[in-house]
Amino acid sequence: MNDSKKKIQKSSVDNSIVLEYHKKMVYARKFEEVCVKLYLSKLIGGFCHLYIGQEAVVSGVYAAIEKTDQVVTSYRDHVHILFSGADPKRVMAELLGRYDGVCKGKGGSMHLFDTPRGFYGGHGIVGAQVSIGTGIAFANQYKNNKSLCVTFFGDGAAHQGQVYESFNMAKLWNLPVIYIIENNEYAMGTCVSRASSNLNLYQRGNGFNIKGVQVDGMDFFAMKEAMDDAVKFVRDGNGPILLEVKTYRYRGHSMSDPAKYRTKEEVESYKENKDPIHSLEKYIINSKLLTELQIQKIYEEIDKEIDEVVEFAKNSPTPPMHELYTDVLR
Repeated sequence: MNDSKKKIQKSSVDNSIVLEYHKKMVYARKFEEVCVKLYLSKLIGGFCHLYIGQEAVVSGVYAAIEKTDQVVTSYRDHVHILFSGADPKRVMAELLGRYDGVCKGKGGSMHLFDTPRGFYGGHGIVGAQVSIGTGIAFANQYKNNKSLCVTFFGDGAAHQGQVYESFNMAKLWNLPVIYIIENNEYAMGTCVSRASSNLNLYQRGNGFNIKGVQVDGMDFFAMKEAMDDAVKFVRDGNGPILLEVKTYRYRGHSMSDPAKYRTKEEVESYKENKDPIHSLEKYIINSKLLTELQIQKIYEEIDKEIDEVVEFAKNSPTPPMHELYTDVLR
């Protein structure tokens, strides 16, 4: 089933939710833009995968799920953990490898984690989080706690064998899990058409009788509506569902990727015509929810907030030596 062309009822979304998630999307982008500067200044080490351009995806997800639900994703995880409600200061401290970080400075950019808020991590092994998310869903079913697990993975990870082992178990036992393929068109440097014999990734669950839906992931309203439907589907006891979210990342696969495999014109076209934040702001202004001046003030306030976040992270101490041996299986 492909619902990507279904007419979206934007007016059905409460204005307070629209404004709340607009602000969160702006915050997420500003946070990631600051990460660029910190990485180039060598304050963020290792790999660093940015989410700029994909903000509507996580916004639509978190606008539809409950605090008792869980989320698990890949190493492109900064924005996911921010939306879970984690303290941005502790997230930034983690990116800088500091002791006040959410993982005490030992996880870094790729392995953020905050289970008290239902965020079960960014995971560095491609596709591994799909099995983990399926296991979390199994635990929810076993405990009969009515929670569901949203499990993100990318178009590249969609080729991994463990994904399909997980699909089989999830449908066999009708587990409460929403699988989301964030199809941002490129798996590292390879476009989807060069790696997939079937470009309709929402059909990947067909062999397991898992319903698939394709969604415009550059549109907050489309994501919110698709997620509302998916959440109801799963909570009604129908088992797993698969959403292929068509989105786009503006930066390279990671900060070390110059992204020469695509043209500047392609990137600029997305920025000018499909940017999720700008599209939402057009709706907000046209609906007279905010003026351009009020939106500009939001940007200025967020800039100040993130300056404080960075200052906190920079002033956080590095982990003490004894932390090398804590939380480690040996």
